[in-house]
Amino acid sequence: MSEQNDPPRLVAEFWRGVQAEAPLLIGVAPFGMIYGVLALSAGMPPAAAQAMSAMVFAGSAQFITTQLYATATPLILIVLTIFVVNLRHLLYSASVAPYLQPLRPAWKFLLAYLLTDEAYAVTIAEYQRSGNPPKHSPGFFLGAGLALWACWQASTAVGVFLGANLPQSWSLDFTLALTFIAIIVPTLKERGLVAAALIASLIGVVSGGLPYKLGLLLATLLGILGGYWLGEEG
Repeated sequence: MSEQNDPPRLVAEFWRGVQAEAPLLIGVAPFGMIYGVLALSAGMPPAAAQAMSAMVFAGSAQFITTQLYATATPLILIVLTIFVVNLRHLLYSASVAPYLQPLRPAWKFLLAYLLTDEAYAVTIAEYQRSGNPPKHSPGFFLGAGLALWACWQASTAVGVFLGANLPQSWSLDFTLALTFIAIIVPTLKERGLVAAALIASLIGVVSGGLPYKLGLLLATLLGILGGYWLGEEG
């Protein structure tokens, strides 16, 4: 029997993944609720808001899509924006690929769907910490990913319920900016990252008047280029 088909090992690693992910869920739950509230305030039907959490399952992409949906942005620009925002997942995939290479395609599709910032963080740390990487078992990754998935779906449902019952006069747009600031600031520990954040913020403010939120794309691209150049110079 191959290691990936060893049920006891799969179950044991699954629960270790759930336990490793659990502390991060405290921060994810409010994020999901805010998304649910904002989706409804942007005019999205409750079923569509919940369905996007199930199908897209990517917080940053969902927040941006919600904002663009509210401004009737053309679909092609929404897709392009999401592509740019989620480019980091290519790096995540390349990082975990050596550990998951022996798995069957069905496992790879499932784990690719469950690949998020939080699931990646605990999984790659586990793989790198282990002196004998579990190359043939997806249990830990599955546990971490499913724990986050369940939390995200539940918190979105709570947010959708709250959004449907909040007065229309309550503007909650500011919560989106506050949430991203809370996520990003603790990660700014290197010269290149600080430069990228400052450049992107400045360009985002200056180009805020561009149509279809094009300022977001411009700020992202210039922030990446500026952060890379200044990081290399340091």
